Amino acid sequence: MSEPELKALPDFLRGNAIYQIFLRAFTPEGTLSAAAEMLPHLADLGVGIVYLCPVVEADDDPRPEFWSERQKQSGFANPKNPYRMKSYFRIDPEYGTDADLRRFVEDAHALGLRVILDLVYLHCGPGAEFLEEHPEFAECDEAGKVKPGPWHFPLLNYRNPELREYLWKNMEYFIREFDIDGYRCDVSGGIPLDFWEAGRRRINALKPGLLMLAENEGNPEEQNLAFEIGYGFSFNHALVELIEGKKSAADLRKVLDEQRQQLRGARVIRCFDNHDIASDHYWKRPEEVCPPGATDAALGLCFLLEGIPFFYNGQEVADGRRHSLWANREFGPGLTVNWRNALTPRGRKRLKLVRKLLALRQRLPGLSDGPFSWIEHDNPENILAFRREVNGEELIALFNFSPAPATVRLQAVLEPACARTLHASGATLVPERAGLRGDLLPYGWVVLSRRRRDC
Repeated sequence: MSEPELKALPDFLRGNAIYQIFLRAFTPEGTLSAAAEMLPHLADLGVGIVYLCPVVEADDDPRPEFWSERQKQSGFANPKNPYRMKSYFRIDPEYGTDADLRRFVEDAHALGLRVILDLVYLHCGPGAEFLEEHPEFAECDEAGKVKPGPWHFPLLNYRNPELREYLWKNMEYFIREFDIDGYRCDVSGGIPLDFWEAGRRRINALKPGLLMLAENEGNPEEQNLAFEIGYGFSFNHALVELIEGKKSAADLRKVLDEQRQQLRGARVIRCFDNHDIASDHYWKRPEEVCPPGATDAALGLCFLLEGIPFFYNGQEVADGRRHSLWANREFGPGLTVNWRNALTPRGRKRLKLVRKLLALRQRLPGLSDGPFSWIEHDNPENILAFRREVNGEELIALFNFSPAPATVRLQAVLEPACARTLHASGATLVPERAGLRGDLLPYGWVVLSRRRRDC
């Protein structure tokens, strides 16, 4: 199978990370104005891209037959699902006003941060403002009844050219009126690719250097014109299962190999928490159920693999509090980031690690898409070992993803005297005649670096 022709990774993504803000959980107020007060914190961390979950008006239709199963199971009886739209052009009053979004973007830009919004174009709410005038914008069955999608929301009809024009204008609107820097596109793979490609051409004409993030892992052709990066669900879920003790390091390596074969060079985000995981009843948040060392190691892995690191709000202080897409200041108040974690030993340690990892990515931006290779060794069930090469610098990383101490022997990797340690947590390296021995505590990991000319 030939490699797809991918667009070049833009310079602003190299050495960068994406930070997701779910407004209902980010602050007790749940507003754009309150979130704007936190932007200096993100800039101080070293994050460069802020991704806002949907801020446009959600449908308040109270009929349960138009609610997703997760919405019903939440128990909050909040009809407003942020991913079920009533208006694509109005800011939801729950979050603020047009002026509030404009100030949020201006403040972010002043701090050197880019802002991308969430586009939810697969479906709309049953009370979407355009359906009364344009029922043909929704998919209908032979009897003319609106056809629901997987979450019981009306599906949009992409055979209708007027719907496409309506949504393309929506993409243009937020760039023209609010100076937005791009979009994360919800369930992008459920929407025809030619729609995204045409939309990308139109917004490129308004503003160069935009970022488009596809919520889709399986179509490298998306990154030919429409998108820069995509979601990598298979890795995310496998990493969570690994740190929960349900999978081995060998299992995760297999998933990564299969993902690379499928993606054929396409780029993905690297994360293990997001708004879905934080809100679902059938998933536990990793910070809630896993040892601190396990989540720290998982975060380190996300920064050292190819791709773009991705944070969910509060991860930088090891927040493990349950969130919900349907909880806000009126329904289920209190399900917000526990920012007091930043004052605890665990939170302080996480903040220090996050700053260190972000600084490393900024120093070595080629980690985003530079060469990667596995290092073979004698303990594949517990330990991941790999090599990265960036701008003449070679990185060696060892991760013990076991809850027990583990030892690994590697042949002819490098001379320890030739390397410097970039990070070590519960790991000791011992030279041996045949190579190198690593003694790693539970969830211990180490990153070494050397330049070719050093030895």
